[in-house]
Amino acid sequence: MSSGSISHTLLGLLEAGPRHGYDLKRAFDERFGHDRPLHYGQVYSTMSRLLKHGLVEVDGVEAGGGPERKRYAITDAGVTDVNEWLATPEKPEPYLQSTLYTKIVLALLTERDAAGILDTQRSEHLRLMRILTDRKRKGDLADQLICDHALFHLDADLRWLEVTAARLDRLAGEVRR
Repeated sequence: MSSGSISHTLLGLLEAGPRHGYDLKRAFDERFGHDRPLHYGQVYSTMSRLLKHGLVEVDGVEAGGGPERKRYAITDAGVTDVNEWLATPEKPEPYLQSTLYTKIVLALLTERDAAGILDTQRSEHLRLMRILTDRKRKGDLADQLICDHALFHLDADLRWLEVTAARLDRLAGEVRR
């Protein structure tokens, strides 16, 4: 997740009501951070940036056993920013220059085993697909949907691996000219 989408996600979480940084981190991790939870430092640096840009405001400060705890609230400008972000389509990722493609071409150029690279990658994709399928089976609807997203991408990669394997001899002839 990019830093921009983290900012917008934290802003969106604030629409439910003011929260402390700790509460924002916990809500983020519960909904979106299964595989990559946020670090506290990232939450507080993001909130500082949002505060500076007028997208959040400090709604209150509480003294505790440690440092003061700020409670953040989203501003009208923050709500507008989230609305604009949600309405903007994500740029489709065409993957026109993938590392895997580069490895295959380099293997062919250097007369290494490109088919072996494809086989190893296929095995790794299948291993990850089994893990995701198990996670999907055990997960709630949100987890099922995120696993489906990943599985569909991995399935497309597998189809590419098969097509590439079928065309490997022809590709070898073209890249070795």
